[in-house]
Amino acid sequence: MKIVILGAGRVGTSLATNLASEANDITLVDIDTARLRELQDRLDISTVEGFAAHPDALERAGTADADILIAVTDSDETNMIACQVAYTLFNTPIKIARVRSPEYMSYGERLFNNEGIPVNVLISPEQLVTDDVTHLLEYPGALQVLDFADGRVRLVAVRAYYGGPLVGHELRTLREHMPKTDARVAAIYRHGRAIIPEGHTVIEADDEVFFIAAREDIRGVMAELRRLDKSYKRMIIAGGGNIGKRLAQALENRLQVKIIEANPKRARQIAQELHNSIVLSGDAADQELLLEENIENTDVFCALTNDDEANILSAMLAKRLGARKVLSIINRPAYADLVEERGMIDIAISPQQATIGSLLTHVRKGDVVNVHSLRRGAAEAIEAVAHGDRSSSKVVGRAVEEIPLPKGTTIGAIVRGEEVIMAHHDIVIEPEDHIILFLVDKRRIAEVEKLFQVSALFF
Repeated sequence: MKIVILGAGRVGTSLATNLASEANDITLVDIDTARLRELQDRLDISTVEGFAAHPDALERAGTADADILIAVTDSDETNMIACQVAYTLFNTPIKIARVRSPEYMSYGERLFNNEGIPVNVLISPEQLVTDDVTHLLEYPGALQVLDFADGRVRLVAVRAYYGGPLVGHELRTLREHMPKTDARVAAIYRHGRAIIPEGHTVIEADDEVFFIAAREDIRGVMAELRRLDKSYKRMIIAGGGNIGKRLAQALENRLQVKIIEANPKRARQIAQELHNSIVLSGDAADQELLLEENIENTDVFCALTNDDEANILSAMLAKRLGARKVLSIINRPAYADLVEERGMIDIAISPQQATIGSLLTHVRKGDVVNVHSLRRGAAEAIEAVAHGDRSSSKVVGRAVEEIPLPKGTTIGAIVRGEEVIMAHHDIVIEPEDHIILFLVDKRRIAEVEKLFQVSALFF
């Protein structure tokens, strides 16, 4: 697949890195010559120096022959104009744009269409991160919560604790512990190493367990692995940018929300836009301010500024002063690994990983409707739709145990219409089933894609 990526920032670079390893023809466009040279030396990609929205730069990048244009520069306007140029001059089939401003996003399909601004897919990192944090707050104790099949199925990661009913027992006993609930363990990470779950696999304390279950069964399964945390009531957000404001708007009617914003003008602005949140002008890393705002009685502290170092410092301080749970946006993977492994913060959130998962949904071959990038991009969870019949498909008409899955790949659940079915070995796949898969090694994705590609003879 020929893909033109506009913007060599964090998201553009991460996306190029992901896609270049999957035998795609990637061209990256940016104005930073040194950055392009470094990436060309490191990755098997082509680069073009130029302004992303200029027709000559897009022409030199081969946009006329591209299957997909992905505009992820730091400018909403540049991304939108680039899609317009690609549509008008080069008739590019799929145009994806990162648009951050809610002032644009609020108009949706009325603005973004072939008669207006021709963007096929809008990506909003701020909204994706807001959704991720909201899901985490819905299930206290979860490390990650991912939606599939319009939210009917969720993939949840939790840390197994001593005393959990299932800890120290084989996975096959899960049904005995929960006779009325069906769930599947998709993967286990022990000391950072992936373990493919089998019936005889024993869950140990401190394992990171990824399980799949219907939405209504999530809390019950979590209770088998750890003591359930109390629901959150009080929340402090560090940073009143787009993400902080969106999160406050989403939660202020359910939680007691305070926002700490360093810029007085911005603090006044968001105070006028929010209804039930308290907005404070100050430094979120100011110990006296945090103590004045009763940080020791705060259930969750979210550091959501654009500065990794500021987020880490304020989150670490909040944790030391007694905040029950601390979350932080951290863009640099090395920082995220360091602070999570050492227990300095509870959960590191990566905006570019959330964005990349959303972008990959539109790049994957076969009918893939959902992709989530996991474990800093090393693993993936995908939702694919099965088409065809037994003669034209490698999955339809076959039991789960018959499907030749790549090593390290597990089928967790099947969604058939409104019904959620856990993927036990004897379940037979039917046409139009939505299948949720977990890949501990995303390098095997091409093999999974081939499984879901229907024979050319199928009509």
